[in-house]
Amino acid sequence: MDVPRMKTRDIGRSAIREELARVALGLFSRESFEAVTLDDLAASAGVSRSTFLRYFGSKEEVVLFTFDPLGDQMADALRARPADEDHWTALRRAVEPAVAFLSREPAEGLALLRLVQRTPALCARLHEKQTGWRLRLVETLTESSGSRDMPPLVLHARVAAALECLMAALEHWVAIEGRQGLGSVVDEAFDALVPTKR
Repeated sequence: MDVPRMKTRDIGRSAIREELARVALGLFSRESFEAVTLDDLAASAGVSRSTFLRYFGSKEEVVLFTFDPLGDQMADALRARPADEDHWTALRRAVEPAVAFLSREPAEGLALLRLVQRTPALCARLHEKQTGWRLRLVETLTESSGSRDMPPLVLHARVAAALECLMAALEHWVAIEGRQGLGSVVDEAFDALVPTKR
């Protein structure tokens, strides 16, 4: 009986966080990330500051918490690739959860990325998340049968290159205001760096 209650509570918390984030992103877009305070965010959402802080500990977290599941999702996507697939193809498919997340609602994805790109504090925090993704993907790649005898540096370099291709593609997608599908932009970025197959 306790498990369903926990799941319901988790679902409720997730919905509240998403609504608070939606309100916050609107305020950040109208004002600026730096100009908006936690008090402003709480007032806009119609809650107290202490209530807001129960869901988000910082302004950066309000914007970037939606990126948190991507590390696990990309690792799972990489783990699901065929054992005989070359690393570069597998890594392109591994970043698909990020592509799907940001292009599900393109206007919202573009607005989120614009906010991150023009805010140094958010860029720095997203870079920290990217470092965590890299470690997860390297760990997952190391587990595959075809990678066990490969030097760790090779795996780290391939994963780092793949994630930089993703980030370059995101920047370009914003620059062209989403006029091209994000998936095809990511494909072009990966095609620009086709390493020797393993």
